[in-house]
Amino acid sequence: MVKHYILWQLKDEFSAEEKETIKNNIKEGLEGLQGQIPGLVSIKVIKDGLLGSSNADLMLDSTFEDAEALAGYTVHPAHVAVATGAVRPNVKVRMVCDYEC
Repeated sequence: MVKHYILWQLKDEFSAEEKETIKNNIKEGLEGLQGQIPGLVSIKVIKDGLLGSSNADLMLDSTFEDAEALAGYTVHPAHVAVATGAVRPNVKVRMVCDYEC
C-alpha cells in the first residue's frame, strides 16, 4: 500500500467565502474519483476541523494499492480534470508526502 498526502494553501486574494467554495469544489471533485481510478483504495479531503496551529487550508489523504497505482492516478484523465480545473488555479502552496506502508 502507498499513502499519498497533500497539503494545500489557497491563494491569499480569495475571500473567506471564496475559499470555502473552492475547498468544497476540491473535496467534491477529488472524493468523486473513488471507484473511477484503478488501484485507488481510499480518498478523503479534510477541510473542516483544522486547528488554529495548522498552516494549510485543506489536506488530501489517499491510499493506493502500490506505487504504480499512484503513478496511474497522477495522469488519469479524471484526476487531471479535477487538478487542472479545481486545484491548481486556486493554490499558492502544495506539499506532498508519499510513503509505502
